[in-house]
Amino acid sequence: QVMSEQAAVETTAAGVKRTLTGRVVSSKMQKTISVAVERLVKHAKYSKYVRRTTKFLAHDEHGEAREGDLVDIAECRRLSARKAWRLVRVVKRAEQA
Repeated sequence: QVMSEQAAVETTAAGVKRTLTGRVVSSKMQKTISVAVERLVKHAKYSKYVRRTTKFLAHDEHGEAREGDLVDIAECRRLSARKAWRLVRVVKRAEQA
């Protein structure tokens, strides 16, 4: 399962907003989730594709997302020092053990 950065566009009154797909790594905060987004980057010297991960904090108003879920997040105005994304939808639920 390789999750890549999706450069899908969403048009609003403010212009074009970027959306990404990633996996929820933490949902322990109130109204905030931590989302890990993976992308493939070509190594400069060896030309092999290397997996890179970036973590974003996203606003989850209703607490829908759980750890392990695959989610879509979109850019929004800055909500705190590190949070400038919001949850759009839960794409796929994590399997419960």
